[in-house]
Amino acid sequence: MTSSRHPLNVNVGFLINSTIGTVRDFTFDYETMKLGDDLQVTDFKGTANFDRTPQGLLLQGKFEAKTEVECVRCLEPFTLTLKWSFTDLFAFDKRSISESNLLMPEDGQIDLEPLLREYALLEIPIKPVHQPDCKGLCPVCGANRNRVDCGHRPENPSSPFAELKDLLH
Repeated sequence: MTSSRHPLNVNVGFLINSTIGTVRDFTFDYETMKLGDDLQVTDFKGTANFDRTPQGLLLQGKFEAKTEVECVRCLEPFTLTLKWSFTDLFAFDKRSISESNLLMPEDGQIDLEPLLREYALLEIPIKPVHQPDCKGLCPVCGANRNRVDCGHRPENPSSPFAELKDLLH
């Protein structure tokens, strides 16, 4: 069960005393979602599958969303589709804690927002490009080369290695 005020806060307290192997799925489908203070996504969909194990609750998540980013070549905004999946353990005690360092909260309420934000941010490329053949901006006049041909051409370099560039074609 999730709360409408905190849609990524799930109550999994009933799984703590359930038998090992008990599974519960939580599905999410929101038009817009804010993940932290700095990541706004749209078409947010996904499933969080909690599985009761002897050590804790094993979370297997599969999510997708869209976000607006800026192309590093032409500086135009574009919509980027993000898809991510992950597996993490919410341990019952510190002896079972995994490398993700997640402990099961005493109240049985797990806030998935910080975890989903972290995994979503990992899916955003460091240098997003809206299409592989983006021509970028003209270094002379700043025109978007995808829209106009400003007529500026790169200068012929006087490097002794300039002729090696022709071998790449």
